[in-house]
Amino acid sequence: MIWIIVGISMLASLWVSHMLKSRFQQFSQSPISQSGREIAEMMLRQNGITDVKVISTPGQLTDHYNPANKTVNLSESVYQQRNVAAAAVAAHECGHAVQHAQAYHWLGMRSKLVPIVGLSSKMMNVILIMSIFGAYATGNLTLLWLYVACLSMVTLFSFITLPVEFDASKRALVWMQGTGVMSSQYQDQAKSALHWAAMTYVVAALASLAQLLYYLSILLGRRE
Repeated sequence: MIWIIVGISMLASLWVSHMLKSRFQQFSQSPISQSGREIAEMMLRQNGITDVKVISTPGQLTDHYNPANKTVNLSESVYQQRNVAAAAVAAHECGHAVQHAQAYHWLGMRSKLVPIVGLSSKMMNVILIMSIFGAYATGNLTLLWLYVACLSMVTLFSFITLPVEFDASKRALVWMQGTGVMSSQYQDQAKSALHWAAMTYVVAALASLAQLLYYLSILLGRRE
């Protein structure tokens, strides 16, 4: 059963990843007058945010907002390029900065879970290996329960991430539409790009939930 879940999760992830790359490659060919950096700085400024810096970070798909030091980190291509894809990503990351400035409750919840989830993720692989040679061999299910506890935190984090990501995209799209930084045709492209980016989080959350339910069924079945 677990291999079916893993297989379906991998196929769904590959499909979404393919669609995401395809859309971003396509929309990278749609030019606009401003770079990702300029879009980000404009969105921050028009939302009254003056204490957040827009910086370039190495690599691809490394775009993120860091609430700790209040920086919008844009990958080199997004930072420099002037196209719909770069604008959509830059505006989305600024959406997180706006969430932070307005104390968006889902973002606050996710931030509080970050250290717990970080520890849980590190423990999971070790616990799973130990459970294989310990819990199954001796009938002691303690390690598996610990694994499930860690997986529960990861799953919770994945689902809390969903409203955070969707809301950031919504804020980005509303702002782009209101300011007219791109034509209506390009706004539809930006919406499509952000939709497929969000779907990566949906797939990850569902895969995590499926695994959690699987291991819970094993544990509850052994108690009967």
